[in-house]
Amino acid sequence: MAGYRKLGRTSSQRKAMLRSLVTALIQNGKIETTEARAKEVRKIAEGLIAMAVKEKDNFEEVTVQSKVYIKDKDGKRVKEEVDGKKVDKFEMVDKVIKKDTPSRLHARRKMNKVLYTVTEVPTEAAGKKKATKKVDLTQKLFDEVAPKYADRKGGYTRIIKIGQRKGDAAMQVVLELV
Repeated sequence: MAGYRKLGRTSSQRKAMLRSLVTALIQNGKIETTEARAKEVRKIAEGLIAMAVKEKDNFEEVTVQSKVYIKDKDGKRVKEEVDGKKVDKFEMVDKVIKKDTPSRLHARRKMNKVLYTVTEVPTEAAGKKKATKKVDLTQKLFDEVAPKYADRKGGYTRIIKIGQRKGDAAMQVVLELV
């Protein structure tokens, strides 16, 4: 007996489908799918969440200096003349950043293997490429999901049956984060 469900697909199609379902689950908090798919997605999602819970506090806060360009009221960089050349004006600012430890970095890279990159488009700016922004789902796992489940020892997802699908009578379920 196989260790996983084949779901009537070739291996590459199956992996792509499961990756997209896991990505949607992490991004939205719940998805509606068939029971067999939900059980496979649950395995992957719970592994990712467990990894995030384990590594959520493994970082160092480091202070670094960075250049910040001075901008005018229109958002354009202010220029000054130095030796006959126009140069952007900037100031040095201290920023506190999180530096991952090696184990957290490894966990982040393993998560990025599974999760697709997600681009969000605000509804009021639909169709405009500049308004889109990329969502870092691994950061969401570490910052939002992991603290929520820190005291839990597994069982991060729930499957709720909602009935049979009209076309082929496959059992439909809602898979959600608890």
